[in-house]
Amino acid sequence: MNCERRAGYSGNPNETWLSSRGAWFTWVSVTLGVHFFLLCVPGLSVPVVWTLTNVIHSLIMFYILHTIKGSPFGAATDGSERYLTHWEQIDGGQQFTATKKFLISFPIALFLLASFYTNYDFGHFLVNFAVMLLAVIPKLPQLHGVRLFGINRY
Repeated sequence: MNCERRAGYSGNPNETWLSSRGAWFTWVSVTLGVHFFLLCVPGLSVPVVWTLTNVIHSLIMFYILHTIKGSPFGAATDGSERYLTHWEQIDGGQQFTATKKFLISFPIALFLLASFYTNYDFGHFLVNFAVMLLAVIPKLPQLHGVRLFGINRY
């Protein structure tokens, strides 16, 4: 796959939105919106809400970025991304770009916030740590293009 790109342009609209203006702000705003919605649910304590926010964010992030392959914009691309996950398509597959650094650091920051607001309760910590690992480990450069146990190979 040719990863050469012109400055400011990518032929794949599936991944350009993450580098566009306001995407990070939107990412944080939607996460905070989910968190504030959960705070409004009667019967949920603050520690449970922080853990739920972390779990919901990490599971959705894992599904969208690491299980869905290809591009819904078939006519706009040459089809070379058909076997690539959304994460592998971001910034043409280049590692450690600003967008990828943000997407790696956000679940870690959310984990730290959730741990703090749950008063480092061991049960909450285990759940938050597990989903943080689920969100961060697949993003490591060593796992770029790797399909564990043949899952999501095709």
